[in-house]
Amino acid sequence: MKRRKWDPRTKAMIVVEGLKGKHVADICIEHQISQAQYYQWRDQFLSNMYQVFTSDDHREKFLTQENARLKRIIGDLTVELKKVNELLE
Repeated sequence: MKRRKWDPRTKAMIVVEGLKGKHVADICIEHQISQAQYYQWRDQFLSNMYQVFTSDDHREKFLTQENARLKRIIGDLTVELKKVNELLE
């Protein structure tokens, strides 16, 4: 049997159904998943739910620093390329 891929939104929707009080067995039958799979998703969901309330400042800062680093590399490579072109002329 071919393995199905579940997108994060669908997984979250399924887990929330259980957290709202719907019987896990009914959820699993409806979505054709095992109870073990449901509980694995639920545990993942609960262990990562704090991320909803964190800001993107940390990620934005990291991306800004990475962007600056890459620009420096491009600048260095451009200088090296100009030097090589001058030597070849």
